[in-house]
Amino acid sequence: MSKRDPVDRYPADRLESDSMGEVSIPSWAYWGAQTQRAVRNFDVSTSRIPGLMIEALALIKKNAALANSELGLIDSKIAEAVAEAAVEVLERKWDKHFPVDVFQTGSGTSWNMNVNEVIANRANVILGHPIGNRDPVHPNDHVNRCQSSNDVIPAAIHIADRIAVERLLPKLGLLSKSLAGKEKEFKDILKLGRTHLQDAVPMTLGQEFGGFKSQIEKGIQRVKTTCTNLEELALGGTAIGTGINCHPRFAGLTVSRIAKDTGLPFVTAQNKFEVIAARDAQVELMGALNTVAVSLSRIANDMRLLASGPRAGIGEIILPSLQPGSSIMPGKVNPVIPEMVIQVAAYISGKTFSVTIAGQIGPLELNMMHPLIAFETLTAMDILLKTCEAFAEKCINGIRANKERCAHWIEWSLALVTPLATEIGYDRAAELAYKAYKENRTIREVVEEAEILPPNKINELLDPKNMI
Repeated sequence: MSKRDPVDRYPADRLESDSMGEVSIPSWAYWGAQTQRAVRNFDVSTSRIPGLMIEALALIKKNAALANSELGLIDSKIAEAVAEAAVEVLERKWDKHFPVDVFQTGSGTSWNMNVNEVIANRANVILGHPIGNRDPVHPNDHVNRCQSSNDVIPAAIHIADRIAVERLLPKLGLLSKSLAGKEKEFKDILKLGRTHLQDAVPMTLGQEFGGFKSQIEKGIQRVKTTCTNLEELALGGTAIGTGINCHPRFAGLTVSRIAKDTGLPFVTAQNKFEVIAARDAQVELMGALNTVAVSLSRIANDMRLLASGPRAGIGEIILPSLQPGSSIMPGKVNPVIPEMVIQVAAYISGKTFSVTIAGQIGPLELNMMHPLIAFETLTAMDILLKTCEAFAEKCINGIRANKERCAHWIEWSLALVTPLATEIGYDRAAELAYKAYKENRTIREVVEEAEILPPNKINELLDPKNMI
């Protein structure tokens, strides 16, 4: 839930009680007393539990109930009702019943209890009982059996992040494919290279796009390397990693079911103390995403430069015209998609910094920034996958080369003098380059005038095709 659900506008006409006393709850709400307290306590933003976290928590609750039934810890009818309710939550039928702010207790207990209460109440309705009685299905005794918020929330973050990675990778692949297409299309178009924003030796436009493609390909590999650590789940560790109040077979049964449901190779964590106390897997993930963001920003910036002008700039490529670029200058068209990409990259870098700080706040046995980490990682991947798709389809696929402009800059470049240095020496070549610059002439004109080499040798050395 990304926007504030205005729960306060509904009448609170159902009373429930918890260990702290009675709480008024809207009669239609599937959540219970602990969720209602969290709604009142944590009302500081419009950000709510990300959809993938809802799905991940529902996966855990469904498979935990079935595992507990197999172990004889809860009645099979109750387990089936819990699993059915969890599937409905997984299918996102009850999203408005998850109103708790992202900024809340650091363990994410409010999110866990929100899910427990919604599933318990829904399971009771499925079994023909009213909302709010916590009977026959109890949010703690049944839905949360063999679990603690301290192992459930980290496990859900790992599940959600791993699923998000699986969705992101094809979009990164789409972007890489688009760049590869331009690498091939532009392979024979000669252009001027530039270093320090100054003229350098020639290259092909295809080589330039090939460099962009390689950045994204390496980014894909960097993201993939984070998967192994994301696939370790904390379930079975309960409060701090010791597994208190948990059946010894619970984690294995539950995690294997989750792996089967998702088609992803989830396993029980080798060290549950680490996976509860530390969020290094998310810090690593955001590091990889930040590298991708930096690559995107650099590529988008380069495309803006190459397309600058169109008459008073570099103008070697032509970006698709998508919308008017000025409210005062008729005919102006701006590089809107690259500019969007650059802003997204900055946004993701900010999220990376948030997760970096959050990863440090794990005093002793429990990280205290779980909701923020979940929100930042998942929203980063969601915006990144949409950005990659837009960049590929609305910008890169439609880029055209300005061959005449490319040829013009090569001919006027002083960098063409570079191969002459091997024939006439660096100092003499530099002297000719300075003369061409001072007199606003081409290198070819100055070299031919100097008569220092035969015409055929000059043509050979100054042929940009021989320089790539």
